[in-house]
Amino acid sequence: MATETTYGARDHARAQEGTRTEAMPVVPAGDWPDPPPEAGPAAGPLVWAETVAGGNYTHRVLARGTELRLTDLHGDACAHLLLYAEGRPWERLNVADTVKVQWNAYLGEGQLLLSDQGRVLASVVADSSGRHDALCGTSTLVRNTARYGDGTPQSPSPAGRELFKLAAAKSGLEPRDLPPSLSFFQGVRIREDGTLDFTGSAGPGGSVTLRAEQDVTVLIANVPHPADPRPAYVSTPLEVLAWRAEPTRAGDPLWDATPEGRRAFLNTAEFLASKGRA
Repeated sequence: MATETTYGARDHARAQEGTRTEAMPVVPAGDWPDPPPEAGPAAGPLVWAETVAGGNYTHRVLARGTELRLTDLHGDACAHLLLYAEGRPWERLNVADTVKVQWNAYLGEGQLLLSDQGRVLASVVADSSGRHDALCGTSTLVRNTARYGDGTPQSPSPAGRELFKLAAAKSGLEPRDLPPSLSFFQGVRIREDGTLDFTGSAGPGGSVTLRAEQDVTVLIANVPHPADPRPAYVSTPLEVLAWRAEPTRAGDPLWDATPEGRRAFLNTAEFLASKGRA
């Protein structure tokens, strides 16, 4: 189809309607071709369905109680994640507190993602991967330029922080609003001598499901882990699905799993109650 004229370009663009590619958002999410995930009887319809290409990013605001499932489709995705309390960007994911308060540097099912206000932003309700990282953060322009020759967003090897800047800008945030991030699907362990052991991926199909315990802004960059020793820039698609569900409440085993977690949930509940959101 000729695109030399405005009419030709318009007709060409319109002819793409309904085209599916490997990496793209699906709007509305209910048109996702696969059945909704087995999320239990309380699960509602899909509200977010997207496949994020390697070296790309996405962002979304999710309501309290929404469950977000990330899936490493081909075994080389790495989902770098930031969370912000929606409407209160000064309350954001605090990786240091997430690790320190829970006495655990390794993410997995049952862990809570905490803000610097001692409140729960999200909880990890399912995990089939076990290869995650709360220590290294994401890649930077300087590091990617040194390793791959470039780290700008439009390059073949974009850095995670540069993509986070773009996602942040679309959410009304600035570079100074970017704290250290968490990484899912590419893990590290600490050796006895204190050095890092990069454990890599658990393979294709690994997934992790998070539950939003407040209204949250989600930023995701799908780029190689900064400790990945491979000389090539390797990053494969990440599937993102979210559906309406219910937040964690008193009486749920997760609420009372640890004294520290219970306190964080109580802090969250008290804050939400003061805003009429209990």
